[in-house]
Amino acid sequence: MFARKIHSLWLILAASLWMTYAGNTALWKKLASLGLMHNLSGVGFVLALSVMLAAALAGLLALFAWKGALKPAMLVLLLVTAFASHFMNSFGIVIDPSMVTNAVQTDVHEAGALLNPGLVVNVVLLALIPGWLIWRQPIAYGPARKQLWKNLATVALAIVAIVALLALSYQTMASTMRNYKDLRYLLNPLSSVYSAARVVLKPFELDPSVLRPIGDDARAMAPMHAGAKPLTLLLVVGETARSDHFSLNGYERETNPELKARGVVSFGNAWSCGTSTAESLPCMFAHLGRDDFHGRKANYENLLDLLQKAGMNVLWVDNQSGCKEVCNRVPHVETTSQCGSAECFDETMLNAMQARLRALGERQRGKGTVIVLHQMGSHGPAYYQRSPEQYKAFLPECQTSALKDCSQDQVRNAYDNSIRYTDHFLAKAIDWLQANTDNSALMYVSDHGESLGEANVYLHGLPYAFAPDTQKKVPWITWLSPEFERENRLSSSCLRQHAGERVTHDSYFHAVLGLADVAAREYQPELDFYRACRT
Repeated sequence: MFARKIHSLWLILAASLWMTYAGNTALWKKLASLGLMHNLSGVGFVLALSVMLAAALAGLLALFAWKGALKPAMLVLLLVTAFASHFMNSFGIVIDPSMVTNAVQTDVHEAGALLNPGLVVNVVLLALIPGWLIWRQPIAYGPARKQLWKNLATVALAIVAIVALLALSYQTMASTMRNYKDLRYLLNPLSSVYSAARVVLKPFELDPSVLRPIGDDARAMAPMHAGAKPLTLLLVVGETARSDHFSLNGYERETNPELKARGVVSFGNAWSCGTSTAESLPCMFAHLGRDDFHGRKANYENLLDLLQKAGMNVLWVDNQSGCKEVCNRVPHVETTSQCGSAECFDETMLNAMQARLRALGERQRGKGTVIVLHQMGSHGPAYYQRSPEQYKAFLPECQTSALKDCSQDQVRNAYDNSIRYTDHFLAKAIDWLQANTDNSALMYVSDHGESLGEANVYLHGLPYAFAPDTQKKVPWITWLSPEFERENRLSSSCLRQHAGERVTHDSYFHAVLGLADVAAREYQPELDFYRACRT
C-alpha cells in the first residue's frame, strides 16, 4: 500500500481541501444560518471563501514542504482542526487569542471535564485516520534548491488565488465580515494558528520582565478611635456566574434563599471586564480600567500589591486553575489538591482561610486583613460537578459535559444548582465573619457570565465586541457588618437605593480601596460607587 511516491504538492492540496471542507462545518452552518447559501450570489461567495481558505492552508503547508517537516506539520494542523471543530460545533465558541490563552492555562482537572466521546470521534475521523494515511504515503522531494523554488511557487500561487478571489467577491466579503465579525474566528484551523501566534508574540509586545510599581504612597487610614476593631474584608471572586440567574436580581427560580435571609445588597446591573477568567481576573485587580488595561504598554503591580504596601495582611485562597498571576507577590494557597480526584467544593476554602488567620497574631491583624477567595463556582461544562447532592434543588440535571446531548432545561437545572450552592457558600462565609469578627465586610463579584445554549452558544470566551450580554453581565453582592457600617459610616440601606445603577469591573479596584479605607494616589473616588453612601 502507498508504494508509489507522490509529489508533495498533491498531498498538500489533498490535506488543505480536507481541512477546509470537513473541518469547517461550524463555518458552513453559520453561513447557511445567515442566508448566504439561498441564492446563486451567496453560493458563489461561499465557494470563493472556501477556495481562499484552502489556498491559504496550502500556502502555509508549502512553507513546511521539506523531508522530515511536512508530515509532522500536517499532523499538527489536522489535530488543531479536529479539536477546534469539536469545540466550535459543540459549544458555539470561536477560536480567538483569548480562547487560546484559556486553553493554555487550563489545568488537568478542567481539561478532563471537556473530554467526551464526541471529542474522541471527531479527533479520530478528522485527524487520526487522515493523519495515518498521510504518514504512510511516500513523498517525492526534489533537490534542496529545486524544492525551495517549488515551495515558493506554491506560496506565490496561493497568494495570487486569494487576491484574485478577494477582488471578485470583495463587496459581499466586505459587508459580510463587517456585519458578522465572529466569522473570521470560525476559519478553521487558520483562526487557531493566528490566535496561537498572537499569544506567542504577546511577550514581545508587552515585556513580562518589566513590572511597574503602584501604591508607593499607600497607607491604611488610622482608626476613628482607640477602641476600633481591625477590619476583615472578604473578597469572593465568582466563576462563570451570570447575573440573571440570581433570584436576588429577579430570576424566577429561588437560587439565593440563604443570601436573601442575610440582608445582602445585590447590584443587578454589573458588567465584566472580559468574557474569560484569563481576561477578566487581571483586569479586575488592575487600576487602569478595561480600555487602558487592554491597551497598556507595560505590566503593573495590582490591587493586592497596593494593599500589602499599605500594611494590610493579604491572602489569596484558590479553588480554581490559579490566580492568573494576580497573587504572585502575596501569600496564597490552593485547595484543589486537597480533595484528590474528587471535586473540591468551594467550602474547602473557608477551612484553609481559617487556618491561615489563626496563625496571625493580634498585632499582625491590627491594620486589617484582606482575603480573596477564588471560586470554582459554576465552571462548565460539567456544571453537575459544581454542587453537592443536598443543593441539587432543580432536577433532572445534565450529567455530562457534552451539553448538546442534554435538553436546555437539564443544562439550566445543572447550572442553577451550582448557583444555589454558591448562595450557600457565600452565606456560610458571612456566618463565619459574624461569628469571628466584628468589623467586617464581604464583596462577591463574578469574573464573567455564561451562555447556556441561547442562540446555540454555550460556555463563555467569545470576543467582547460581539459576546452576548449573558457572558458579560455578572452578579455583584455586598454584605456589611453593623460594626463596619458604624466605623466606615457606610449605609446598606443607601446602597440598596443605588442597586440598579450601572457598575463595571472598572470600579472594582477603587471600591475595594474605599471599603478597606486605604489611601493611594491611584484611587479614583468617582469610580468608587460605595462612596455615594458614605456620610
